[in-house]
Amino acid sequence: MRMTLICAPEFEELTDWEKCYHAQRTPAEMSSVLHFYVRPSGHERAASEYIQRKLQRELPELQGVKTEQCYNVNWAAESFPSNKEMKKLTWLFGCPLLLDDVAQESWLRPGPTDLLLEVGPRLNFSTPTSSNIVSVCQAAGLGAVDRVEPTRRYLLSFAHPPSADLEAIALATLHDRMTEQHFPQPIQSFSSGCIPAPLSGPIDVLAEGRSALEKANQELGLALDSWDLDFYTKRFQELQRNPSTVEVFDLAQSNSEHSRHWFFKGRLHVDGQELPHSLFESIMSTQASSNPNNVLKFCDNSSAIQGKEVRFLRPKDPTRPSSFQQCQGLRHVVFTAETHNFPTGVAPFSGAATGTGGRIRDVQCTGRGAHVVAGTAGYCFGNLHIPGYSMPWEDPSFQYPGNFARPLEIAIEASNGASDYGNKFGEPVLAGFARSLGLQLPDGQRREWIKPIMFSGGIGSMEAEHVSKEPPETGMDVVKIGGPVYRIGVGGGAASSVQVQGDNASDLDFGAVQRGDPEMEQKMNRVIRACVEAPGGNPICSLHDQGAGGNGNVLKELSDPAGAVIHTSCFQLGDPTLNALEIWGAEYQESNALLLRPSDRDFLSCVSARERCPVCFVGTITGDRRIVLVDDREWPMGTGGQVDAPPTPPPTPVDLDLDWVLGKMPQKEFFLQRSLPLLQPLTLPPGLSVRQALARVLRLPAVASKRYLTNKVDRSVGGLVAQQQCVGPLQTPLADVAVVALSHQELVGAATALGEQPVKSLLDPKVAARLAVAEALTNLVFALVTDLQDVKCSGNWMWAAKLPGEGAALADACEAMVAVMAALGVAVDGGKDSLSMAARVGSETVRAPGSLVISAYAVCSDITATVTPDLKRPGGRGHLLYVPLSPGQHRLGGTALAQCFSQLGEQPPDLDVPENLVRAFSITQGLLKERLLCSGHDVSDGGLITCLLEMAFAGNCGIEVDIPAPGVDALPVLFAEEPGLVLEVQEPDLAQVLMRYRNAGLHCLELGLTGDTGPHAMVRVSVNRTVVLEEPVGQLRALWEETSFQLDRLQAKPHCVAQEEQGLRERAGPTFCLPPTFPRASVPCGPAPRVAIIREEGSNGDREMADAFHLAGFEVWDVTMQDLCSGAIGLDTFRGVAFVGGFSYADVLGSAKGWAAAVTFNPQAGAEMKRFRQRPDTFSLGVCNGCQLLALLGWVGGSSSEEVVEMCQESWPARPGLLLRHNLSGRFESRWASVRVGPGPALMLRGMEGAVLPVWSAHGEGYMAFSSPELQAQMEARGLAPLHWADDDGNPTEQYPLNPNGSPGGVAGICSPDGRHLALMPHPERSVRPWQWAWRPPPFDTLTTSPWLQLFINARNWTQECSC
Repeated sequence: MRMTLICAPEFEELTDWEKCYHAQRTPAEMSSVLHFYVRPSGHERAASEYIQRKLQRELPELQGVKTEQCYNVNWAAESFPSNKEMKKLTWLFGCPLLLDDVAQESWLRPGPTDLLLEVGPRLNFSTPTSSNIVSVCQAAGLGAVDRVEPTRRYLLSFAHPPSADLEAIALATLHDRMTEQHFPQPIQSFSSGCIPAPLSGPIDVLAEGRSALEKANQELGLALDSWDLDFYTKRFQELQRNPSTVEVFDLAQSNSEHSRHWFFKGRLHVDGQELPHSLFESIMSTQASSNPNNVLKFCDNSSAIQGKEVRFLRPKDPTRPSSFQQCQGLRHVVFTAETHNFPTGVAPFSGAATGTGGRIRDVQCTGRGAHVVAGTAGYCFGNLHIPGYSMPWEDPSFQYPGNFARPLEIAIEASNGASDYGNKFGEPVLAGFARSLGLQLPDGQRREWIKPIMFSGGIGSMEAEHVSKEPPETGMDVVKIGGPVYRIGVGGGAASSVQVQGDNASDLDFGAVQRGDPEMEQKMNRVIRACVEAPGGNPICSLHDQGAGGNGNVLKELSDPAGAVIHTSCFQLGDPTLNALEIWGAEYQESNALLLRPSDRDFLSCVSARERCPVCFVGTITGDRRIVLVDDREWPMGTGGQVDAPPTPPPTPVDLDLDWVLGKMPQKEFFLQRSLPLLQPLTLPPGLSVRQALARVLRLPAVASKRYLTNKVDRSVGGLVAQQQCVGPLQTPLADVAVVALSHQELVGAATALGEQPVKSLLDPKVAARLAVAEALTNLVFALVTDLQDVKCSGNWMWAAKLPGEGAALADACEAMVAVMAALGVAVDGGKDSLSMAARVGSETVRAPGSLVISAYAVCSDITATVTPDLKRPGGRGHLLYVPLSPGQHRLGGTALAQCFSQLGEQPPDLDVPENLVRAFSITQGLLKERLLCSGHDVSDGGLITCLLEMAFAGNCGIEVDIPAPGVDALPVLFAEEPGLVLEVQEPDLAQVLMRYRNAGLHCLELGLTGDTGPHAMVRVSVNRTVVLEEPVGQLRALWEETSFQLDRLQAKPHCVAQEEQGLRERAGPTFCLPPTFPRASVPCGPAPRVAIIREEGSNGDREMADAFHLAGFEVWDVTMQDLCSGAIGLDTFRGVAFVGGFSYADVLGSAKGWAAAVTFNPQAGAEMKRFRQRPDTFSLGVCNGCQLLALLGWVGGSSSEEVVEMCQESWPARPGLLLRHNLSGRFESRWASVRVGPGPALMLRGMEGAVLPVWSAHGEGYMAFSSPELQAQMEARGLAPLHWADDDGNPTEQYPLNPNGSPGGVAGICSPDGRHLALMPHPERSVRPWQWAWRPPPFDTLTTSPWLQLFINARNWTQECSC
């Protein structure tokens, strides 16, 4: 679209900006795209530090870097923006504290030796960032904005004019070629000028036979193998018709290895002998030896086990604003896990993000709808080769292919993508793993994760009445909810099934990459939750997530076996140039499909409008057992389902018999041969000391600290987290098990733990399978579960199964897993496979190690009984016990020690006697129930020495142990990874604990005692009474943390990382304080005042906020900004409002900027907020994103005057006195941090003065930037900054990470002069119950009520005082 040129007589009426626009452009150049250039300001100008370091490594000649951002705005109106509209746009894109950071011309002025580069997203579709910015613009009344794509502009300075080679290097460094592009000129149009690509005619199988399909297979990248080609040629010949291009594409996706799991369901012949059962049948047989507690298994998006009766809150009517009501019901535990390896390998951030999103949809689409609770994540990648950080086992001669991201990029960006998606959706990540390997085997083979593993697991819950999907019935509506159709991920299912990645054309790899929008997924999740919580019953009849195969796959699954007719005209298209194949096959994300009875259309439409989530009624169940796609965009369906008769019938690109497509198909046969590995004995350097070995082992990514992963992912959102990764006074990432509650109001929940040992599979795949199961259970054992035989597992297999020797190895691993599970009494109830784990590197095929990831999960009967690895030193010293499960064995094959010396060895550790694990599990569970264990940890990667050291690291204390192993050298004793448990008990319980294990026939060895506390406490380890290690715990921990901090320097500001690293060397741990005057929590009687929990698009902290206020005796209401903007409700009946945490509009224009725009520029919402604020009997609480909102609105921090600053008549936002900016670290920070409550007028903090308390903190933009130092000083002096981040002594601090965002003076919360409005960056609502605390030292471990509940009780007390 081009703008209409305004003729000369009207020119005087143009704005100054319009005149400038005309003066610079001829009519032919005038474009609908407006450019807003924003220069960085404040501490965020340093955001280019990381880029500069990257560039400097590649371009030593570089002398300087300047940056700016450009917002490219598609203005769809016939006339230019008015002055008022330009003012709005400038406010949205700029910093509210500044007046001059946005311009219509670039701030960058290149000289003759400078290079100006602009990079941004590929423009083939609208990005999620654009979608969210457009939503903000709509909320601000800028309806003419229909697309906004930000680009980054860099001015690189050199001493001499840069060459083309320099430019190419700079571009490669500055952008991701998979998802971004270079713009040599500013964007002039978003129009591609394309029309829908015509589909080629039918594939002429009848005339050309198999060769016609072979040609289509090659051209479309379908990954059909010889069996597929023969089968489909024969079937279409039998039907006596040619398939359409869309049908062949559909069959390739829906029946790919990725979707159909041909290998696991096939007939396998190993060394000439046919296996009696398929691998899938063998896995299902594990159910026979386990308790029958599955309510779903092998049949849905996720599995589920029998749960518990719980009390919970839910809104009375999810179609409109309503109060929460107390409910009770049977709630089951849901679990699923999957991998997203291929997309993560080519585009790590987006691949991992969409992997997380797909797995979240698996949880929410279980049965007729389930609740998403928490996630797990795991990563396997090649050797890191961190610049400037040499690790001796990494071979610098190894080459890496250009079509895959390098392992270092995967380690950082994949975890960034998964973390970012979960943070914005509102799902905490609570457990995981990270592993690196790149090794040349004795036979010359190179094994490495060139194609990485990106693993995502999820635990959820569901009401018992929603377990079973209803079968499709004639007349039911076929409905799509979620985002619009884009040309994304076309062919992803087939691309992921390519036998060796790199064999298909690289442009198809680009086409199969997906992009994620967590905000849209969250809106979709709210629609599903509204249906699940509907007072009249759940209207959803059946529900499926869209994944591999796109609409074609999900709509066939949904309508099977009844059949359906689907209309292309009914889909919401994000791109009008899509053809029928792309509409049918694109794997665009954030989309689910459901069946609905026509009588429930109004309910779903109402809920979708309230949650601002698109809903499309795309078809109808027909009952003819066929799936038919009608491309009727030329003659679209009317609103009543009628269509004018077209001159000719619209085309039907798909018309297939469902039974033929999805019904039982012949098994594929696979003929496999075992290939025994060439083994060599492990040869360690002569005289290698334990300390020298530790210098390598503690830095290996599988063993080393995972702090670089845990600190950037939200571990508290939702308020249901009872145990996350970090433990002890220094919040060390070492927890063995993740635990969640099934309801805020209950102590029953669910536990999950992971196990994987892929390096051992290079020696013996059977051993690796047994150890994966053992590791999962020795992790799970530290949470109190109902029974070992109630434990169910998801098994995820990642293998290069179709390459020589690998398929047989996988079959052997599966046989071993089934056998050990039968012996243990646990079972598999679901899982996924990824069988193309190999990549082409030049002429070499590099295989990844075969990997089985076991996710064990169970109902947790008491979420407070969990034991963590951090040593507690009961009574000043604890006793350390060791329970080996393979006693007397010290095998080093496939261990971390072997890998650190670039070897495998011969004999791997093993679970020789499964019964030992059964007995140890039972005894340990009994001790948990009786509270006889202080600490516990499993022996796994790095061996017994690593287990002991990690417990000391987490407890920040010394140990003195002596390990008896007569006749065995120290290195095997300490570094063998034989499964076992290490426990800490207090002295009075020592004899009883020893007796329990020994009476069960287990070895239980006394190793020694815990020592002094603090980083300088000594670790003294002896083997057979000979001291082999003696060093302060802080020094050893620094070694273990080193690799993590190296990775952290590449994803956060180095000076912040250095502060944390140095702090861990010296810190003793935080000191908490409850002054004697602190009130005793008591909920007052009387009528319950109303509080509105207000949420916006992207808010995710509403349910825990509702729980906190309900616990304090409020009548709590669920209110959306859409409710306020539409006039569905006012605030006159409410005494309080709470603005919750999250990422409103993904915070695309800055923290809470979109939310502030919705309040400021919407007349209805603005008037309600203004009237509420002016009432003297009201209060507000803004937390995290809500804190950012209150600052932008000027409710807090706006002025030193007592008077309320009124908005002017045109509802223009006043310049705030305070703005929340990006954390100084430059990333999202999730921390269990300390805060000090100071004096001041804040009504919600009354009586809490002097308290130093820990609290959850989770935000990316929490730096409090005051408009002037004078304003900050005035606020501090008047008590308007009543909450400060505190150091270990309880004093306000700016030290990172004790102050996670770097706010000056340590300010963590601010209030209005009258104390009625309180804005906090930390999350007290996630800390109101003792079990939500991440660490509770004595005497806080005995508190029955969290001190943070007082904050909410104070609000309740104040409402009563005001009413009197």
